Amino acid sequence: MTAKVAYESVEVGTELPAQSFRVTRATLVQYAGASGDFNPIHWNEKFAREVGLPDVIAHGMFTMAEAIRVVTDWVGDPGAVVEYGVRFTKPVVVPNDEDGALIEVGAKVAALLDDKQVRVDLTAMNEGKKVLGMSRAVVRLG
Repeated sequence: MTAKVAYESVEVGTELPAQSFRVTRATLVQYAGASGDFNPIHWNEKFAREVGLPDVIAHGMFTMAEAIRVVTDWVGDPGAVVEYGVRFTKPVVVPNDEDGALIEVGAKVAALLDDKQVRVDLTAMNEGKKVLGMSRAVVRLG
C-alpha cells in the first residue's frame, strides 16, 4: 500500500475527518483476548472499584489504537505511520450497558517535515475530557 494523500495537498492546519469509536464491555473482552492483557481492571467491576477506579476502564493501548485509526483511515496506509506516541491522561470508563463509552477523535496537520512527512496532532476525548495527551503521529505521505 502507499499513502493516498499527497504531501503537496496538505498544509499546516489541515483537519482530518473526525471519528467516534464506541467501546463496550464486550469490546474490552475481545481486546483482552487478542492482546493477552487480562488485567481485571478491564473486565471486573468489583476489582476496578477496589483499586480506586470508578468502574472498568478501557485498555490504554486500545484507546491509543482507536485514536490512530483517524490517521490511518485518512492516509489510506497504516504503514505510512512512521512514529506515534501518546500520554495517557484520563481513563476511558466503560459502563456495563449496551452503549458503553464513546471515544471522540479529531486530528490536524501540525507541521510539514522533510521527506514528505507531516506531524499530525490528535485529540481524543471521552465525556468532554481529554483521554490522551501529547498524542502525535509522524506520517509519510505520497
